[in-house]
Amino acid sequence: MSIVQDNHSKFHKIFEMVTRWNDMDSMGHINNSVFLTYLESARIDLFKKLEFKDVPFIMASIKLDYLKQIKHPSKLKIGSKISRLGNKSFDIMSEIFVNNDLEPAAKATITCVCYDYIKQTTIPVPKKIIKLYNN
Repeated sequence: MSIVQDNHSKFHKIFEMVTRWNDMDSMGHINNSVFLTYLESARIDLFKKLEFKDVPFIMASIKLDYLKQIKHPSKLKIGSKISRLGNKSFDIMSEIFVNNDLEPAAKATITCVCYDYIKQTTIPVPKKIIKLYNN
């Protein structure tokens, strides 16, 4: 059983990637700061695949729990979904899985605030995000 089969309904999108040699630190495992770049790649892929090009937001916070070490080389699957909806913000829940392991190596909650960059002010959550959350 793979992570995609086991957790398909849990996530809106599964993003796949492989670790890179330069992701390692002096201890021989993936550096904790690199996890943020993995989550960023998955978030960009989520928005691209769902055609959310017109969803302006600012990442306001991230809570990241490191549950297991990741060694290089590894194949990663990062599941993401909209997990909370506010009036002007929403959360993306993400989990990083290694080599088809069913238990995540890391879990994150990313809070995004919808933002009008021209007016420099917060805006209501777009209907596209609301629709995805409600599905």
